[in-house]
Amino acid sequence: MAVFGLVSAVAGFVKVRYLIDKAIIDNMIFRCHYRITSAILFVCCIIVTANNLIGDPISCINDGAVPGHVINTYCWITYTFTLPGAHGKHVGTEVAQSGLGNDNQDKIFHSYYQWVPFMLFFQGILFYVPHWIWKNWEEGKIRMISEGMRGVLTSSIDERVSRQRRLIKYIYDSIRTHNTYSFGYFFCELLNFVNVVGNIFFVDKFLGGAFLTYGTDVVKFSNMNQENRSDPMVEVFPRVTKCTFHKFGASGSIQKHDALCVLALNILNEKIYIFLWFWFIVLAFLSGCAIIYSSIVVMMPTTRESIIKRRFRTGTPKEIEMLIRNIQVGDFLLLHLLGQNINVNSFGDILRGLCDRISGTSVGGTPSAPSTLEISPFYSSLDGNEKETMA
Repeated sequence: MAVFGLVSAVAGFVKVRYLIDKAIIDNMIFRCHYRITSAILFVCCIIVTANNLIGDPISCINDGAVPGHVINTYCWITYTFTLPGAHGKHVGTEVAQSGLGNDNQDKIFHSYYQWVPFMLFFQGILFYVPHWIWKNWEEGKIRMISEGMRGVLTSSIDERVSRQRRLIKYIYDSIRTHNTYSFGYFFCELLNFVNVVGNIFFVDKFLGGAFLTYGTDVVKFSNMNQENRSDPMVEVFPRVTKCTFHKFGASGSIQKHDALCVLALNILNEKIYIFLWFWFIVLAFLSGCAIIYSSIVVMMPTTRESIIKRRFRTGTPKEIEMLIRNIQVGDFLLLHLLGQNINVNSFGDILRGLCDRISGTSVGGTPSAPSTLEISPFYSSLDGNEKETMA
């Protein structure tokens, strides 16, 4: 119950929401970074710090010359080690435990375990940073211009038409001024990819170079003959390790005391990092595909036409082509995000009005465009540059 309470406390930070009226300013893959991945990492951080699941994270035994609490603290804050040559041997006849044996051979030192919660928390923040940058860069523009048209429409028809007219005027008057807006989005999308790939190498460095092949090694292990296999999870996250403690004896000579340490925390760490390995690989692949897709959208106007066509169902091919040829990538991104926040019919009406504006006709057959007073509900919320554009 204590762990459940801690996990519930994370929800306030991660902000897992199902609000219909919340403005959408990114795509599904973007949200996988700052919502799903950050939530996973924060929950894992809480789990590895919940001692009531496994008891003490380290428990060492020795010859009794050093008090138990002393050797536990010492081995926890310094390091323990295993012997790579002792893995894969038969426990009980050849070695006492996997990775333990005669010290006169190469050693692998393990000092990561006390830093695992801090690493997981830090990684959770890293996956949230691109969203934080984009959210501040975007400055709530989509939320402001789509106010009253998102979610369930409760306003009257006249009010919706009035809002659409003001929105059409704003988009038309600010055409070709949104390239900086789109640059921020594509930059943060690239930052997501760099972040997930960087985290793979970051964790690999943290685990002593064992993370890059960790997942493939575990898959190979599961397909090997049970008699002739060595568990890679035990090698990377050993359950029992050795620790050496030196102290002065009664005559002033240096005494060496060996201890066997049970790292109960590693039973959780091995499962957490095998899941993260597969999740990071999948997320890196999806993020790479998102970047390629965005590059195609930027470089190929025909791709932008196809995207608009899916939501502008009443538009003719010539109208859609004319619209794309008269707007830039930044304008297209604004329209695309706007289309994710309002229903298809309203979005089609807005694109129809924008096409009429661009082709030189008035919206809905009216002789003149809406006045500045009519667009005041969101005009006052725009920044100075946008106001100058609309003036």
